[in-house]
Amino acid sequence: MDEYGQDMHEVTVVRPEGESHYLSPPVQRACRLLRYIAEGGSFANIRAVATQLDISRTTLLRLLHTFEVERFIEKVSGGGDYQIGIDLVGMVGDHAYGQDLVRIGMPVIARLAEETGLSAHLGVLDGLDAMYLARRVPNVPLASNITVGSRISAHATTLGRAILAVMDAETVRAMYAGCVLGQYTDMTPTTWESLEARLRAEREMGYSVSDGVYSNGVSSVAAPIFGHGHKVLAALNVTGPTSLFKMSLRRETQIIEQVCKAAHILSVRIGDREEAAPPVGSHCDLHVGR
Repeated sequence: MDEYGQDMHEVTVVRPEGESHYLSPPVQRACRLLRYIAEGGSFANIRAVATQLDISRTTLLRLLHTFEVERFIEKVSGGGDYQIGIDLVGMVGDHAYGQDLVRIGMPVIARLAEETGLSAHLGVLDGLDAMYLARRVPNVPLASNITVGSRISAHATTLGRAILAVMDAETVRAMYAGCVLGQYTDMTPTTWESLEARLRAEREMGYSVSDGVYSNGVSSVAAPIFGHGHKVLAALNVTGPTSLFKMSLRRETQIIEQVCKAAHILSVRIGDREEAAPPVGSHCDLHVGR
């Protein structure tokens, strides 16, 4: 499913030949369950979930109980479903940066969601995916249903491109060498040349923008987050129906400024000492790189 509940193509992971000899089936079952939860899978029918994941019903229930006790997952308020728990997210943050990025970032993205009335997310780059570490959604219709732990192709989301745009260009080129870029809408870049042009434009602007690149009718703005030595660590974004972004040019400009300001505040809090905030304002071409 996409971030607003629309069905997307199922992704099949192909393992290198000979790798299965070293795999642990119990760990694989646990991993399948965590991915299912991270993608927002429903537990309304436990037997159906067990069949889908190729796990016995008893094993599924034991895994759910164990993960919940260890705080790797937690129950979603008001229902029988689950989401990725804070301990698992915290482990990712601590391992990646030596700091609790989520703890520091949550107040910032919470305020950003409140100020903009849009869904706000914090994420990092993991290979060619953007991985979502934290989210805050406003109490409005059509709020993003992307869950903590979700992974989306980095080239298709502002959260990923905001990081890629400020990385070393040759490093990014090597990362995508020989890769086939998945297409989610007619606006998704599907060649390295189109992605490179978009990243170059977004690097110059200081933020990434999207109108229907990942999901039709959905817009997004993201800005990078820097740490010690002005090294890019993560990104934050806001997403919502395009109509909420396009109410007026003033509204769109305000959203961009709020996102860039929030990213700058979080960068300073986690150790960046660059004084200059990202370049935003009326001089920026808001339609470049979409």
